[in-house]
Amino acid sequence: MPDRTDTHHKALQINLDPGKYGVFAEIGAGQEVARWFFRVGGAAGTIAKSISAYDMTVSDAIYGPADRYVGKQRLIAMLSHEYRLLTERLSEKRGANTRFFVFADTVTAKSFVRRDETHGWMGIRFQSEPGGPPNDILMHVRMVDRENFQQAEALGILGVNLIHAALYDTPAVNQIVRALLDQLSLDRIEVDVIDFEGPVFREVDNRLVSLQLVESGLTNAAMFTPDGEIVQAAELIYKRPVLIQRGSFRPPTKISVDMIRHAQSQFVQEPNVEGQDVRVVMEMTLKNLNVEGKINHRDFLDRADLLGSLGHPVMISNYGEFFRLASFFFRYTKMPIGIVMGVPTLRELFDEKYYSELEGGILESFGRMFKNELKLYAYPMREAKTGAIITAGNLCVAPHLQHLYDYLFENHYIQPMRDVNEANMNILSREILAQIQNNQPGWEHSVPVQVAEMIKQRKLLGFPG
Repeated sequence: MPDRTDTHHKALQINLDPGKYGVFAEIGAGQEVARWFFRVGGAAGTIAKSISAYDMTVSDAIYGPADRYVGKQRLIAMLSHEYRLLTERLSEKRGANTRFFVFADTVTAKSFVRRDETHGWMGIRFQSEPGGPPNDILMHVRMVDRENFQQAEALGILGVNLIHAALYDTPAVNQIVRALLDQLSLDRIEVDVIDFEGPVFREVDNRLVSLQLVESGLTNAAMFTPDGEIVQAAELIYKRPVLIQRGSFRPPTKISVDMIRHAQSQFVQEPNVEGQDVRVVMEMTLKNLNVEGKINHRDFLDRADLLGSLGHPVMISNYGEFFRLASFFFRYTKMPIGIVMGVPTLRELFDEKYYSELEGGILESFGRMFKNELKLYAYPMREAKTGAIITAGNLCVAPHLQHLYDYLFENHYIQPMRDVNEANMNILSREILAQIQNNQPGWEHSVPVQVAEMIKQRKLLGFPG
């Protein structure tokens, strides 16, 4: 019995299937996907045309001019052009019994002369039934291998996985996503954006697919805009100052808004931030999304919608440690980065148990985190028993770490938020959630107006109405 995850088997199965026929258009890393179908034999049964328009002038003549040759719009232009030609030329001859498809990719692989990020866009436009309307699966990928030939190999395997999954697993989106890394690993290639479009995917919410990418290990982080569009992180944060707030946001409360407002008012006064367009990102980790031991997808979408109402992009990640979160943003920007947190989280940051897997422990973690002008903005808390206000300025950590804390504080790597509304310190999101779910009066006063309206209108987070 052949291994269904084997790349050779997948390519051969497609080649021997008379009901599938398509075009391959690949730019930037050789024709690594089409190569598999030629290699295994029987390619005439699958490939109507294989093209690789490397020269920019030639590429523009075929697909039209582009601002970015490795980008989503270029990929869509390639798919649209080749699919139109394919169906115009062959529909009459074999359209009644054939599901047509076009595979395309545009990639920047490792080069001898450039050190750009090695990444690309890959996609397939395909029919789910002969003569039917087209559907799209579009992906952004990052290649992690160090050598060009390894990147090319990984790209070829991923492309075969995508084509096979689209043609045989549709409309089972979960199966398609799981199949992408057959014969691969996150150490070799990362899929950080995937977008399902078309009639067969009408019921698919791409935000849930992004969550699955992170859950399944296809990527460490995924991001979407306030209106729910899945985007590559670089599109939003490339070369921009970034302010990140991590939380569970169940629900977003007035503290959430107050934290961002006060942190931003201080962040924009930093010398290299002043006058710049700051990007605010609301981030949830898989741990933040965990409710009663599992991730509830409906609950996740409710929180995503509520955060979207605040007007900021949302990020999902598996970066439990803050130094890993910071490293993700350092990949895309050398501009200042600010992380917004409450004093309880700041206190946890100095708990050495979280760094036991690092050889250098807490010092290694902080060395990785506090670079490129990264700042921590800490929102004060009211101590439950005494009512005392604890700020970044009077917080006490373990005695042997107090000198480290004092150094970071005195050099403004840790900054207290000033002039906050002390009344907001009494707001606890878990209490507000219980009030929402029990329909207790008054919870509306603890959340932003637009959040309260959305919860009521759409009965989110278990609100019974």
